[in-house]
Amino acid sequence: MRAMFLTAALALSGAAAQAQSCDVDVVLGEGESLGALAQRVYGAADQWSLIYYANITRLPGGPTDVVPGTPLFAPCLQGAKPVADPAPLQQSDAELRFLTGTRAPLLTDPDATGGGMITELVNAIMEATPNPVPYAVVWNEEWSQHLFPMLETQQADMGFPWPRPDCSAQPGDARCTGFHWSDPLFVLPVQLFVPVAEAMEFADDSDLEGRNLCLSEGDEAPWLDAGGRNLVAEGQVTVTRATSFAACLDLLQAGEVDAVPEDIFAGVNQVYELGLRGKITALERPIGTEPLHLVIAKTHWRGTTHLYRVNAGLAAIKASGRYDEIVNRHLALYMAKISG
Repeated sequence: MRAMFLTAALALSGAAAQAQSCDVDVVLGEGESLGALAQRVYGAADQWSLIYYANITRLPGGPTDVVPGTPLFAPCLQGAKPVADPAPLQQSDAELRFLTGTRAPLLTDPDATGGGMITELVNAIMEATPNPVPYAVVWNEEWSQHLFPMLETQQADMGFPWPRPDCSAQPGDARCTGFHWSDPLFVLPVQLFVPVAEAMEFADDSDLEGRNLCLSEGDEAPWLDAGGRNLVAEGQVTVTRATSFAACLDLLQAGEVDAVPEDIFAGVNQVYELGLRGKITALERPIGTEPLHLVIAKTHWRGTTHLYRVNAGLAAIKASGRYDEIVNRHLALYMAKISG
């Protein structure tokens, strides 16, 4: 079964183009990037990641390491109905409790269809896991309280969705020493948001030399110095901090920074809400990725059992295609919102 693990790098300069031809097999041409292929297939280069995440097993080197002649599948994201799957095991008084909060757009939101894409994935995981049990989803908007003390003291059992810190670089981090992490539920690409009129080149890391990137306070951005990259540690880039992504965009428009990294969903959504489509765009090449996980305290008396249950259920819904259906449906709704 084709991998349909998709994300939505949407057009920021206006309404997303209507697909000219999709749900078809295509071949990557000589010298053609995924952006150029998306322009050919959809009429919108910004939708390159639809093709990438539909063919992730065929492109193991990432979206910029593509080989001409590679057969790929170009999916459609059309016609989704805003109806959540039933969640018969979700019960408010269940003993097993999952802790989450709003991480909009798309991912987790108590007012969204099914509680958001990640919440629906957790529902499906729990139905597909060995020995299914009833569970509750508890919403708490104080994210700073989730890991410590709530999960640490087992006021709830597991939390989602959480980005994992770089435990190889920070082995003493309490999030590494104190918690088990599931297999990734979803991987967010982190893009560079830049002015449309002055879009910078980003073919490889050498293009970042001397650049000033703006990050929101609290954004750890581990991908800047992971795996021997050392962009900040070696002084290749400068980091300016601002109170929020919106504040970073103000600095960007004032010419005080060169680019603003942000996960594609949060970035596109805020550009849309701030009325900056046509002024700010996301570069095609991701600067990093942010995998999202379920977490459980290592002191939890059933920690390894619950972790096994989650990982087994996740593997099962990926094998059955239910993972693909949930992701596709939520992405279609999200794209319709942004392009409307």
